[in-house]
Amino acid sequence: MSQCDIALVGLAVMGENLVLNMESRGYHVAVFNRTVSKVDDFIGRHPGKQLKGCHSLKELVGSLKSPRKIMMMVKAGPAVDDLMNELRPLLSPGDILIDGGNSFFPDTIRRTKEIEQAGLLFIGTGVSGGEEGALKGPSIMPGGSPAAWPHVKEIFQKISAKVGPNNDVPCCEWVGNDGAGQYVKMVHNGIEYGDMQLICEAYFILKNALGLTNEEFYKVFDEWNRGELESYLIEITRDIFTVIDPETGEHLVDKILDTAQQKGTGKWMSQHALDLGVPTTLVTEAVYARCLSGAQPARVRAEKILSGPTGKYTGDKAKFIEAVRQALYASKICSYAQGFVQLAAAAAEFKWELNYGNISLLWRGGCIIRARFLEDIKKAFDKNPKLENLLLDDFFTTAVTKAQPSWRHVIATAAELGLPIPCFSAALSYFDGYRRGRLPANLLQAQRDYFGAHTYERLDKPRGEMFHTDWIRARKLS
Repeated sequence: MSQCDIALVGLAVMGENLVLNMESRGYHVAVFNRTVSKVDDFIGRHPGKQLKGCHSLKELVGSLKSPRKIMMMVKAGPAVDDLMNELRPLLSPGDILIDGGNSFFPDTIRRTKEIEQAGLLFIGTGVSGGEEGALKGPSIMPGGSPAAWPHVKEIFQKISAKVGPNNDVPCCEWVGNDGAGQYVKMVHNGIEYGDMQLICEAYFILKNALGLTNEEFYKVFDEWNRGELESYLIEITRDIFTVIDPETGEHLVDKILDTAQQKGTGKWMSQHALDLGVPTTLVTEAVYARCLSGAQPARVRAEKILSGPTGKYTGDKAKFIEAVRQALYASKICSYAQGFVQLAAAAAEFKWELNYGNISLLWRGGCIIRARFLEDIKKAFDKNPKLENLLLDDFFTTAVTKAQPSWRHVIATAAELGLPIPCFSAALSYFDGYRRGRLPANLLQAQRDYFGAHTYERLDKPRGEMFHTDWIRARKLS
């Protein structure tokens, strides 16, 4: 009988946990996996639940109420297209395919068009929160066919994380057409790259400049998590410093190889920032930091040859820890400011009507970058939905102004001690560049016109009016 409310294909950990989340909210869920034994194993581990294990896609489709809703939790890329091609002939007009993986947003734009042309509906949705979030309540960022949203809204909002004074505001709302949801998830992941690298740089400064122990780091991050920096990432970083390696009896964090992996979403954000011509410098530096970490054997060899400053910070320890906290907070503000500028540029490019206050609320719970100050971002966009840059909101202007002396002191100290902090530095450079009405690109344009006749505009002439100088002849005449 067609009795299931929704189906899910792909029983890896995220898929399994989403199914259990849906079932716990009262939904009948049909499941399928390419390796059919996984279906039987999953059903066997959860007896008595409202689950239906299917051994074929045809059986899966036949078990669903109309309009059928099928969520695909398979590896991003060709596997999604292959699965869609298998499902399409089995579906009826108005049925809904949902891609819940980390798909690249141009693929989602293409898939939405193809599926709609076949008389079906498509949703590409970001799902953030990891395994625990999938089970207990993730942040969900859906986009695609607007007509599909009313059919999945209740399910998505029930299974999502909740915030607000009464914990009743879902971290799930419709984002926009075609690839908008996946784009917002991509930006979320890019900001996540930046947040993690900034925290790592704060750790690196304090470890090398002050020689803090892991016990001291626990106390520092515990205190930071009680203030402006309160967030999931600060919380888990605090906890990491307490874990002892059972094999050696020493702190586990000190035994981990210093090479970081990446799955590509941060790189996608940086690449598209270049396509749009927006300066998302902090996320890009975070991506490059992971690339440099991957060159660990080369770094070990270089360490024996290249030299630089050494030494410790000799000033007041407590004051310097507070300075690093303020520098981290100011850098984090710049990172989010860049992210929302990129969202606005993409919205203009793809004609998406994005609600930036709602987007910040989507990230307020369930996801990896959930943090207290996202509520401040929501308030900023509620006050001014057309806010050009978060740095121009009174709250954030005041915050970075207050942090500036500490921010500059920490970066200067790191440079003097030879400590690499690419994201702290990128954040301050962005701030200093953005706050200046005149930058040295006048000379750059003169250079381009000199060697390539690329022309230039003038301060004293209307914008758009182009000029060219024969620089060689002009030099000889002068």
